[in-house]
Amino acid sequence: MNSGDTGWVLVSSALVLAMTIPGLALFYGGMVRSKNILSTMMHSFIAVCTVSVVWVLWGYSLAFAPDVYGLIGNLQWAGLDGVGPQPLDGATIPHLAFMIFQLMFAGITVALISGAVAERMKFSAFILFSIVWVTFIYAPLAHWVWGGGWLAGFGELDFAGGTVVHISSGVAALACALVLGKRHGYGQENMAPHNLPLTVVGASMLWVGWFGFNAGSALAANGIAASAFVATHVATASGALAWLTVEWAYRGKPTVLGAASGAVAGLVAITPAAGYVGPVSAIIVGLGGGIVCYLGVFLKNKLGYDDALDVLGIHGIGGTWGAMATGLFASVGGGTGLFFGNPEQVAIQAVGVIATWVFAFAGTFVILKLIDATVGLRVSREEEVLGLDLSQHRERAYA
Repeated sequence: MNSGDTGWVLVSSALVLAMTIPGLALFYGGMVRSKNILSTMMHSFIAVCTVSVVWVLWGYSLAFAPDVYGLIGNLQWAGLDGVGPQPLDGATIPHLAFMIFQLMFAGITVALISGAVAERMKFSAFILFSIVWVTFIYAPLAHWVWGGGWLAGFGELDFAGGTVVHISSGVAALACALVLGKRHGYGQENMAPHNLPLTVVGASMLWVGWFGFNAGSALAANGIAASAFVATHVATASGALAWLTVEWAYRGKPTVLGAASGAVAGLVAITPAAGYVGPVSAIIVGLGGGIVCYLGVFLKNKLGYDDALDVLGIHGIGGTWGAMATGLFASVGGGTGLFFGNPEQVAIQAVGVIATWVFAFAGTFVILKLIDATVGLRVSREEEVLGLDLSQHRERAYA
């Protein structure tokens, strides 16, 4: 047991929680219309609550307990039975510290998806979706990559969640957007963000919290954590600059929303690579993230589906780029990519990306159809026009 490592992982867990509430809640809340800010922030808040309970009762065990055919963990640790203050074999932190760190990852992944369903999903349906999705999609994916499952055995590199968190949430968001359909008035009414200062504050909190997300994934206060910290910071700055440059060239003006979105794109892109790349490679990964995510959002506008807050464009596309870039630029922390003598890593990363896209999309699609057939997914047209703050919560954010 190492007190420094334990302290760092516990602080990192709190940082990841702060990414979700209030970071993501503010980021998303500022981008919706004023009549939906409370319901949008509520999604992040309640995702943490539901996932926390599920994670303790069965989620953590499904993700990290001893392996069953490379696909899922068994229920040996259900209810955290056997998960205590003692470290796992070879670890320097308490088993409980590892469990709570992973719980925060599961919570923010579900909260990220809420950006796609903003302004039209029933609150009761979102609660049910959170419980089912983290059980049948997130927990198996976490086991495949981090819990000793088949992708871990195959050699996939995912330092802090490029596939498990970002591709899965982005692809799930696409399924949500397609199944729920467009918001009433989409493409005809003004649906611009109602409070950009909130969004910028939220993005800034995400930036700070992401140091826990990525550097904390070293699970120790060591050189890998320092390397991941530096890579995370420079990739974020590069992502913001790249998005602004493309936006400035295409639209003629650099926007504040573009800077915030580009920073998040850089954060997403560096996540799978954070502990495996040096600072210069991290800048390249961040620049690529800013460009491909801008194009991803641009593509949404061309195709016409209503992913309200661009979860696929930033997390799905950015996570995919980051996972593949890890196969190109990995050079430290036990990973070696194409440019450092291991071309096979690119193919391994591609398998992980494809498997995640297929599993997350198909599984989410089925879950949504089942929920729609039982409690229903969308609010009525009248409730949507009134706004979800009043129709779902009987509250107003502004007088």
